[in-house]
Amino acid sequence: MSRFESLAYLALLASPAAAFWRLPCKSPVVVERLDPIVSPGGVSTHSHTVMGGNGFAPTMDYNSTQASTCSSCTVIGDNSNYWVPNLYYQAEDGHFESVDQIGGATVYYLQRGVDGEELKAFPPGFRMLSGDPNKRSGGDDLASQAISYHCLGTSNPETGGLPNYNCPSGLRQQIFFPSCWNGKDLDSSDHKSHVSFPTTAFDNGPCPADYPVHFISLFYEITWDTNAFADRWHGNSQPFVFSNGDPTGYGSHGDFIMGWEEEHLQRAINTCTNLSGRVEDCPEFSLIPDSQAEACYIDSVINEQVTGTLAQLPGCNPVQEGPNYAQTSTGCVNPQLYSATATTFKDLTSDGWGYAGCGRDNFYSRLLTGYSTSQAGMTNKVCVDLCESKGFTVAGTEYSNECYCGNSIPDSGAPIPGLPGNCKMACDGDASEMCGGAAAISLYTKCTGATCVNANVGVSAPSVAATSLSASSTSASASEYATKASESESSASLTLVAAPTTNNAAASVPTGWTYTGCYTDAVFPRSLPNWSNFNGDHMSNSACVTFCQSKGFTLAGTEYSGQCFCGDALVDSSPADESQCNMACSGNANELCGGPGVLSVWRSTTAAVGNSRAVKRHLRAHQKRTFE
Repeated sequence: MSRFESLAYLALLASPAAAFWRLPCKSPVVVERLDPIVSPGGVSTHSHTVMGGNGFAPTMDYNSTQASTCSSCTVIGDNSNYWVPNLYYQAEDGHFESVDQIGGATVYYLQRGVDGEELKAFPPGFRMLSGDPNKRSGGDDLASQAISYHCLGTSNPETGGLPNYNCPSGLRQQIFFPSCWNGKDLDSSDHKSHVSFPTTAFDNGPCPADYPVHFISLFYEITWDTNAFADRWHGNSQPFVFSNGDPTGYGSHGDFIMGWEEEHLQRAINTCTNLSGRVEDCPEFSLIPDSQAEACYIDSVINEQVTGTLAQLPGCNPVQEGPNYAQTSTGCVNPQLYSATATTFKDLTSDGWGYAGCGRDNFYSRLLTGYSTSQAGMTNKVCVDLCESKGFTVAGTEYSNECYCGNSIPDSGAPIPGLPGNCKMACDGDASEMCGGAAAISLYTKCTGATCVNANVGVSAPSVAATSLSASSTSASASEYATKASESESSASLTLVAAPTTNNAAASVPTGWTYTGCYTDAVFPRSLPNWSNFNGDHMSNSACVTFCQSKGFTLAGTEYSGQCFCGDALVDSSPADESQCNMACSGNANELCGGPGVLSVWRSTTAAVGNSRAVKRHLRAHQKRTFE
């Protein structure tokens, strides 16, 4: 068997050391030239595809991860960030085109301890890197063996560098991380010296004496859609290059910042010892739907194009074939960090088209199958005019310069109500508006009169100061109850409105809960930051309250007929007119479950201050700041 033993084979071994779980990360949370480990506070030398929590930022500590209000990975409670360099196709004329991922990324947590050994969770604040972006040749050392590739759709063996043949089902990039820790340093100057691979193999075995703490093993799989370029190969070598200017694949690398609650991860390590690899089979995990993970993203903070068609690699990285060690690019003027100002959509209601939201597209099975075109100068107005001229009633822009037409929006890729989605590529013809993204499509529908409105993709911040609604009383200080997501907000509290004379006031909910009223939802971040794991057709206020109560939260809120959120404080929210919470619950037509961008809020009247999750989180935050 080759040194790159397949995970499928290992999963068949009847031993606790073969137990593992696969964490699905459905899409990037951002694609940009940031690396808070290697280049904290500034612009990185090359671009990265980042998965995980939306707390990702130029500078990060553990508390930054805990401020995440969503994650592109599906296990609730993991706000870690996982990132790798982008992959590009280099055309014969020298220009570059970004390669899409297939299905996001999969992060494996593998039980690889020796007999009788207790594997440990990563501590808060921990971070590490595997691989070397400047390598351009392979080797037999463990660090080199930890980087590999699998050409899907072929029977070829795994390789240490990029294969020189097409992969019909995509190219899978694989990165194994060191699993032995020195027990004292959360990071090191090269971001690798505080950790080590085991003594006998990169993926299993005992730890060296100087690295006595054995972590659960971390392994990334990222599949790139290289087959989309199958008919565009040229010359005698494969045409793909990583964002660090690496056409060999030996410079592949991955970064990790720990974002779990340490106790949660340790419980999972101790109890999730099945061989299936399914996160659904671990009782420690609650999951969010894939569609919610796919809709989690953050705006880029760098005014720079890193996807689509590029004249050069971001950061002016030259393509360095090796085999000598590559030199880091210098002399390139970096763009400044900034706050994105482009609007999510273009208001075209005066032209008879309403924005329907950001949908999900598929390269192999397009969402809109009517007329399509790709052209320079594309804007949303250009696209809707094209579709209208062809007799279509649905228009969508994608990937900055593409336009698609149809007459309906299939459920498979329909926008998620209240979420902006992943449409964040500026239009080729107008950088102030968004024209979809990679596998994301900005959708507009033909409309007339009162029906001509734009979808609600977020509620503006209230005109009053940011507030935090306590669950224990109508006048308690929010500072006692603020979750990590709201620790920086004002300590003012809202006065709860009286229960309205609607059917919600008489709704049957668990004893000890009462209806509070209709409140705005800030959406990004969510005013109640914790999603339930059963949103959809069976929603009712009782179901939502029961779920939030079971998780120890003191506030529950239903929204847009079929969504449920939990928390201990309402952040960036204000009372809304009760008439705005007007949507019947998807699972009980006799109740109202919020509305577009507004929550029907319920609170526990029996929660004790001393036992509240919010107080515990607040104390843990102080403890972990001290630790760091």
